[in-house]
Amino acid sequence: MKVAVVGVTGVVGTVMLNLLDKRKFPITQIIPVASEKSVGKKIGFKGKDYSIVSLTDALTVKPDIALFSAGGTTSKEWAPKFADIGTRVVDNSSAWRMDSTKKLIVSEVNSETLTKNDYIIANPNCSTMQMLVVLAPLHKKFKIKRLVISTYQSVSGTGKSAIDQLYSERNSSRSEKIYPYSIDQNLLPHCDVFEEDGYTKEENKLINETKKILNDNSIQITSTAVRVPIEICHGESVNIEFEKEYKLEEVNSILKSSTGLIVEDEPKNNLYPMPINAANKDEVFVGRIRRDFSVKSGLNLWIVADNLRKGAATNTIQIAEKLIEMGIAKP
Repeated sequence: MKVAVVGVTGVVGTVMLNLLDKRKFPITQIIPVASEKSVGKKIGFKGKDYSIVSLTDALTVKPDIALFSAGGTTSKEWAPKFADIGTRVVDNSSAWRMDSTKKLIVSEVNSETLTKNDYIIANPNCSTMQMLVVLAPLHKKFKIKRLVISTYQSVSGTGKSAIDQLYSERNSSRSEKIYPYSIDQNLLPHCDVFEEDGYTKEENKLINETKKILNDNSIQITSTAVRVPIEICHGESVNIEFEKEYKLEEVNSILKSSTGLIVEDEPKNNLYPMPINAANKDEVFVGRIRRDFSVKSGLNLWIVADNLRKGAATNTIQIAEKLIEMGIAKP
């Protein structure tokens, strides 16, 4: 298949390229795409160097699949142009997530809803993504009534410039400041921009995307998103109130049998999910599974995943793999 990676020089684009090779995605022609300033530069893939091309040039090649991770503005303008020529677009930006005409897909949760009519498919926000891998099978069994979400998000969620800021501060060197304050030795309760309701865009993404993916607007959700001084992986403390009664043994059984999940929950042996172990992994890790005694049918969870892998690049490629498996994407 002819596969375009749009935003190939970015943090997520780089991971996408590596995973396409690692997962042995069926590629006959790779089309690396980036901004005009990168056009003509070389990028390696499967031991060969390829020249980066512009979006206009990529369009003329007519890719079978285009994996976008170049920001919402680029996606809004160019994804429809690729879709119009028959390219299946999987987009990692926020551009199409809440568009009622576009599917918002977590591969383990709702990829079966994809059809031949889907030409632009949205990849969820990284924090929503890892959380839904855990929550979806529990919602199916016990029905979630309310969620209280607190996130601990790494700087790579902002991009390379934020990683540069973190390490320059640690090394006492100068760099462009992406955040309004230092991030090293600090916590910022400020992920994305603040909106009129007092929540940040990131917090509202967690609320709105969760309802769309689970196809349930009745769930009551509140969230707080915090930026923490680590490079990779997001952590989430999630408090759930179910409508139905549950047993912890049943919760553990459901999670252990769910695809894409690894349960690490042995507190007596100090076993619980941590970014240091989840980094560079495709799975979502869950632990600290315990009853919330303050409310009927309450449950607490701690969830960790690599935001560049499952939170972005891996799920994007898994969607593309599903399109091929279902016979929707064809060369």
